[in-house]
Amino acid sequence: MGTPKPRILPWLVSQLDLGQLKGVAWLDESRTRFRIPWKHGLRQDAQMADFGIFQVLGAKDFERLWKTLERRSWAWLGRGGVLLMKAWAEASGAYTPGKDKPDLSTWKRNFRSALNRKEVLRLADDKSKDPFDPHKVYEFVTPARDFVHLDTSPDTNGKSSLSDPQEDLLELLDGMILEPLLQDGGSSGEAIAPDHSQLLPSPNLDNILNMAPQENPLRQLLAEEQWEFEVTAFYRGRQVFQQTLFCPGGLRLVGTTADNRTLPGQPVTLPDPEEFLTDRLAREYVRHVLKGLGKGLALWRSGQCLWAQRLGHSHSFWALGEELLPDSGRGPDGEVPKDKDGGVFDLGPFVADLIAFMEGSGHSPRYTLWFCVGETWPQDQPWVKRLVMVKVVPTCLKELLEMAREGGASSLRTVDLHISNSQPVSLTSDQYKAYLQDLVEDMDFQATGDT
Repeated sequence: MGTPKPRILPWLVSQLDLGQLKGVAWLDESRTRFRIPWKHGLRQDAQMADFGIFQVLGAKDFERLWKTLERRSWAWLGRGGVLLMKAWAEASGAYTPGKDKPDLSTWKRNFRSALNRKEVLRLADDKSKDPFDPHKVYEFVTPARDFVHLDTSPDTNGKSSLSDPQEDLLELLDGMILEPLLQDGGSSGEAIAPDHSQLLPSPNLDNILNMAPQENPLRQLLAEEQWEFEVTAFYRGRQVFQQTLFCPGGLRLVGTTADNRTLPGQPVTLPDPEEFLTDRLAREYVRHVLKGLGKGLALWRSGQCLWAQRLGHSHSFWALGEELLPDSGRGPDGEVPKDKDGGVFDLGPFVADLIAFMEGSGHSPRYTLWFCVGETWPQDQPWVKRLVMVKVVPTCLKELLEMAREGGASSLRTVDLHISNSQPVSLTSDQYKAYLQDLVEDMDFQATGDT
């Protein structure tokens, strides 16, 4: 039998006890808190030298790969970082050279998720944005009485059950650098030097290694094919239409059922105003606006953004507002462009603001799109005077915010995640924030690779 896939946490504790990795060290005598140097890939000062702890193997095929990565702005990973990702992908069976196509974004995503999905750990302090010493502090939540020595007995091939450090480190150290520790000491991030004569036992992780979900469940909730929209229309402030639509390909607001169904996006026909408005002149104006929609006002998701485009004559303005009412105290965020794509929502800032909200910022992120069709935005005017207003709510974003409100700032609270065709998943507040951070870093990584 071959060497089994390495277990990350036992190896991590072993390395912390041995103190062989600069910058990865215990922070307390009880060996429960430790630090990991952690620099985000988008930082401009992330350089190849940050990965000097790793040895470059010098393979000719890697030299060609590295030149390609430099051209695509992937160089921030460092030669060692790319080699480690490749090594872990091979060790875990996810990549076979000569057979599979290299997929660096998947390698990094799996690598970064290794820490986030472990219930035995909690993020105690995030200093990854510190300009002089970027790092994160983690803490074992397992009681000290559960600590036991690691099993390092050889396997059937005579190899240790703990894998090669380069392979393990790939799954462990997501987006980080391994820098020398600060030499002046005295700070809260100062590492405790390893004392090999008094090594403490390491945590027993056998019973909890698989307790947390193996993949980030939020990715399934936010998958493009899972998105649905709650669409509500108002004529002169009166609700005339509401429907929740499952439309992975997007939607188009139209004013007639004789719509061209060859166009992309699910058509959403706004009703005739006859039965909703008593004012004859107002009814005629609304009909004029609906007719001007033509082929529709299109809204769809691509990547981490929502895009809008008008295909008819009726001008439309949009803004992010509260779910109950638009923000008419300020101007619109923009006008929906005609015959070209216009971004109206970015998932990245929303998730980042959601994390800040859970950490006590007091400002909940907005996710409700309001469209004013056929007229200018009702700035400093009652929005109920506008002929046609349409509200679009991505239901998955509404659920994410409700989960954040349930969890609050306490790591002891739990939130339940409900995904269609799946069993509910219970997460602690710390787990939820870790998965959200995982999404943010993944979006940053993809943005870097696409430049």
